[in-house]
Amino acid sequence: MKRLLAALLALALAALPLCVRAEEVGTSATACIIIDEATGRVLLSHNADAPLPMASTTKVMTALLAIELGDLDAPVTCSRNAFGVPGTSIYLAEGETLTLREMLAGLMLASGNDAAVAIAEHIGGSVDEFCRMMTARAAELGCTDTVFLTPHGLPHEGHYTTAHDLALIAREAMQHAFFRELVSTQRATIPWEGRSYDRVLNNKNRLLSTYEGATGVKTGYTKKAGRCLVFGAQRDGIRVIGVVLNCWDWFGEAERLMDLAFERYESVTMLEAGDCVATLPVDASDGATVDLVLACDLTGVITRGSVPQVETDLPQQLTAPVTAGQPLGTVRLISGGETVAEAVVVAANSVARDDFPARWRLYWQNWLLLN
Repeated sequence: MKRLLAALLALALAALPLCVRAEEVGTSATACIIIDEATGRVLLSHNADAPLPMASTTKVMTALLAIELGDLDAPVTCSRNAFGVPGTSIYLAEGETLTLREMLAGLMLASGNDAAVAIAEHIGGSVDEFCRMMTARAAELGCTDTVFLTPHGLPHEGHYTTAHDLALIAREAMQHAFFRELVSTQRATIPWEGRSYDRVLNNKNRLLSTYEGATGVKTGYTKKAGRCLVFGAQRDGIRVIGVVLNCWDWFGEAERLMDLAFERYESVTMLEAGDCVATLPVDASDGATVDLVLACDLTGVITRGSVPQVETDLPQQLTAPVTAGQPLGTVRLISGGETVAEAVVVAANSVARDDFPARWRLYWQNWLLLN
């Protein structure tokens, strides 16, 4: 009965009109964006595609590339090039060695520029090659207006991104459990070679202690870029990632934008994993049928109070053989004219082919087994 009701609800909702949402938002930042972490859908934005310098929020990509390509337990040595890099530092000594895991903690919590160079040389062989790799990886993620020329974000002509591109990079990074854990850590210690005590790393992102559900991710500041912040939070089933670039009230504005997103949007589950959306006849099966069920929940973020649509993309008939778990179509959740969620529909049961050639093969196989 539950499955039948869910299917009827989907069909009823499909006949209702779309609700158009508004994206543009006023802000004190030169550029800002809030996206749904699950899908990358833009919820709120202003000037989000304008190329701008991004200061140490660059390090989100540095960390992502290192996590994707490196061994977290591998030793990373501070070269002469990495030693004494200007700006924020974890005070690495030339020749000092830490694990990549420890270097990343110094990079993301204390924003160590020296750690950024050491990581870049370890992964890319040189800073220039690593920056080329950073730019290429960003392009793979759909970042069309991003160029990395440093691994740390110190001022460099031609080094830029957009709020939207930076949000996409952060979204990809947050798929990694180690990254999520790292950027939500407020305080950590790592070894300090030659000293009897450890380095203490304090996360510069104060949202972790002031904003309910905060998940990270990175601060950045230079005189040229202004105050830049990549941030995120989770509430009531919604995970958001946000960016403000050149924003004097970076933490306050981040809180205001996230509050607005959580007020304006809500998470809904229209259908659940295992719900049946159709039962189809199977050709060449002697009258068998197959239930088409959702492989996962159809859950998405919609404008609060609106009524979404559910659309299906399913075949009208199947042909045997059909295997349980075989993907057979999709169900989409539509809000404001956009697909905000999608779930794969699979076969609930298997059906063997039942025609003369199939029966002959079965008889032959059985005969071989018995003789």
